[in-house]
Amino acid sequence: MPGHKFERITEDVKRELTAIFRELKDPRVTQSMISIVKVDVSRDLSFCKVYVSAMGGIEIAKEAVLGLKSASGFIRRELGERLKLRNTPAPIFFATDSIEYGADLFKKLERLKDS
Repeated sequence: MPGHKFERITEDVKRELTAIFRELKDPRVTQSMISIVKVDVSRDLSFCKVYVSAMGGIEIAKEAVLGLKSASGFIRRELGERLKLRNTPAPIFFATDSIEYGADLFKKLERLKDS
């Protein structure tokens, strides 16, 4: 599969997952502001690793991942209906603290700028 086509599929998966997350009703997912940081789709499209971060920190992201794992069947079905791929990748969710890390780094840069 050419590189540009694979990158397009990865971006499509990320875009559709973001839209699907908005439709979920699980309070573990809806109560926190979560963001998809990165999506890694396997070359054979059998699975995709989805890295999720939350503004509240890693613990809230881990709680959201539990909600996403319980809805993974629904998420995969919705992804398959929206993307029309031969193989729909099974999502595997991971919690990361990259938003919190980036916000902390931004605060440190602001303090350096002020001094």
